[in-house]
Amino acid sequence: MLLGIESTAHTFGVGIVHRGKVLANEKSSYTTQEGGIIPWDAAQHHVDNCAEVAAAALAKAKVNPKELTGIAFSQGPGIGHSLRIGALAARCLARTLGIPLVGVNHCIAHLEIGKQLTGMADPVLLYVSGGNTQVIACDAGKYRIFGETLDIGIGNLLDAYARHLGLGFPGGPKIAALAASGKKFVALPYVVKGMDLSFGGLLTHMKRISGGEHAREDLCYSLQETVFAMCCEVSERAMAHAQKGELVLGGGVGCNTRLQEMCRVMCEDRGARAAWPANEFLVDNGAMIALLGEKMLAAGLSTPLEKSVILPYQRTDEVEVTW
Repeated sequence: MLLGIESTAHTFGVGIVHRGKVLANEKSSYTTQEGGIIPWDAAQHHVDNCAEVAAAALAKAKVNPKELTGIAFSQGPGIGHSLRIGALAARCLARTLGIPLVGVNHCIAHLEIGKQLTGMADPVLLYVSGGNTQVIACDAGKYRIFGETLDIGIGNLLDAYARHLGLGFPGGPKIAALAASGKKFVALPYVVKGMDLSFGGLLTHMKRISGGEHAREDLCYSLQETVFAMCCEVSERAMAHAQKGELVLGGGVGCNTRLQEMCRVMCEDRGARAAWPANEFLVDNGAMIALLGEKMLAAGLSTPLEKSVILPYQRTDEVEVTW
């Protein structure tokens, strides 16, 4: 019976799992109408809401804290200010209850819950979120990064452009709503370099042409079509190279139904399968942290207190997979 704490960015989430079954998955998210994530404010949001979210998760799961056998937390990567709050809460709970502490990699947690809830055995993960854009697959005992962004994450691109349009944060869903009304495709820079992607120059270009002859609905539609095609191209080549017939989505941008459709069509053309969990498990959430923590603890892996420091820049392929 593990409790997992997620606090890598704007979401403070607490999940409880028992033998692979999600009993609770509660969260509170920091938002703003004026800009993106302000690290200090996000951390303060987590401080203000951590106890309430944890209590709600325990109540929903109908679990007494004394029944817990481990505490998992997002150790990295992520925003340092936010990570510290989750790590501190996890340490306090583990010490108070006298149970093991398990630090997990946030990116791998997205992949593991995707596998668990979709029934996939050995997929390629297209991980698309605010700060991350990676194509990941397991090979030789590690989750290898086959391709990734060279600058900003795809979610950051969408959020930054939404702020430019005055739509507030988070902007991805608002971009998607405008894109649904777009009718005219506007040619945009398509930047795939080998297996890697670049979004920074595209963002600059989008800001430059906004407010001109093109309707913003058409620009949002064109932006989505372009960046999602870039992600699908790299994912398909990773599947071919790694000889895998499954693709799973992870990360908040994975909630976008147009991206889901493009991944499904690409996989059908390859005779492969694409799948993704429900939206609550695509976005940052505590259940994915608890689930990975449960697997790691069952394999004999735990994190001593002195090694429970946050790892804001931890790479996915730095973690040895022994579970």
